[in-house]
Amino acid sequence: MTTRSCPCGLPAPYAECCGRFHTGAAAPTAEALMRSRYSAFVKGDTAYLLRTWHPRTRPGRLDLDPGTRWTGLEILDTVGGSAFHTTGVVEFRASYRGGALRERSRFERVDGAWVYVDGEFPA
Repeated sequence: MTTRSCPCGLPAPYAECCGRFHTGAAAPTAEALMRSRYSAFVKGDTAYLLRTWHPRTRPGRLDLDPGTRWTGLEILDTVGGSAFHTTGVVEFRASYRGGALRERSRFERVDGAWVYVDGEFPA
């Protein structure tokens, strides 16, 4: 990731990529939402993370570890999650200094907007 590219790993600048979702634009796909949520973890934007979490699974609060340094995102698989779907799955590996997190995340549309439902952690 360069200082000009988005934290999600796409080459566009943050403001044109995930930043626009953080400031109110709707993510068009489940993958775009997942990438924007990763960028929100990088930026420490808990308000966005909570806002894009499904109401039935959203925690009351979210405390991020300020010592975690996210270093990269790799999309491993996507199922559904396009403009023509109501559900989607995105499997990813998010690297951080000292390790990596692999998750298979489920997404749904609520009132037309993609939201994160929950995830599984494959072995």
